[in-house]
Amino acid sequence: MKSSATLAVLTLLSGVAFGDAPPSGTEPAIGTKAVLEDRYPERRIAFPGGVTGLPDLTYSTLSGFRPLTLDLYVPAAPVSGGAPVIVYVHGGGWTSGHTRHSGAFENWPGVLASLAGRGYVVASLNYRLSSEAPSPAAEQDVKSAVRWLRVNAARFGIDKRRIGIWGGSAGGQLAALAGTSCGVAALEPPVVDTQGPVESACVQAVVTWYGVFDLAPIAKNVTAPPPVARYLGCDGGACTDDKIALASAIRYVDRSDPPFLLIHGALDKTVAVTQSEKFHAALQASAVKSQLLVLPDVDHSFVGSSAELTRNASLRALHATIDFFDATFQPAR
Repeated sequence: MKSSATLAVLTLLSGVAFGDAPPSGTEPAIGTKAVLEDRYPERRIAFPGGVTGLPDLTYSTLSGFRPLTLDLYVPAAPVSGGAPVIVYVHGGGWTSGHTRHSGAFENWPGVLASLAGRGYVVASLNYRLSSEAPSPAAEQDVKSAVRWLRVNAARFGIDKRRIGIWGGSAGGQLAALAGTSCGVAALEPPVVDTQGPVESACVQAVVTWYGVFDLAPIAKNVTAPPPVARYLGCDGGACTDDKIALASAIRYVDRSDPPFLLIHGALDKTVAVTQSEKFHAALQASAVKSQLLVLPDVDHSFVGSSAELTRNASLRALHATIDFFDATFQPAR
């Protein structure tokens, strides 16, 4: 503890008595209530082709949880009527992952920025993992991000009528669920800010890479891996039919669903290729436009027995994805 003499010396050196106001012009701005928003200056990252990256934008703040963020990639020139949006949802078994990785791609932000260079606004989002909250929390977060993009359409030059979603593995499960569960009350996110109309969380196109669409075969297996049980919120006990169905995109398939592209490795030992095959059949049976691309000789994440196989499969999946979104949304390029 400093002595009174020390405090007096510090006061003389500073020229300001303790408790006095700082010199004129240096006072910080003070609001009328506690400020909880993140006011750190917005970062802007330059990518090739004039694309601007806006990392770590907060799209949702829920009491008791960390702020949820996304990375946004914006094309160089404004698009008349707004640009279509591609939302990317990362994988990681619902237990890990982040906005800036996918499969064997060494520079995923660069890939997403290249899509923005084609005339899309691209968002890559974080969501609550299973250790933070079980299903349906992650799906509600995905839908919150879609709503947030529509709310901010004018700010980022977005055409809110054209939003596509794309995910890999666990992200593929969440993307497919967003595609088939439009308007399902149990999966809708809570309305935190009631100012203005609530935007739709529905999407207009879906791409999945090695996704899971029916959790029953996994969750009902007595040797089911812990990540599935943790995600469903039945760790240490039996997963109920209701919990399994709630998180299974195949449950909600009907003719109103948007077009789908499903891509899967034929040798996938993490998520069986039959997941995509059966989901594709269910979509077609309901007259939903669906394409299935099975890549030979590769496992999960399109990883093959050689660098060449992995590269070729990964690029084939990426090009098919771009072609699908281009054909669906016809962005200005």
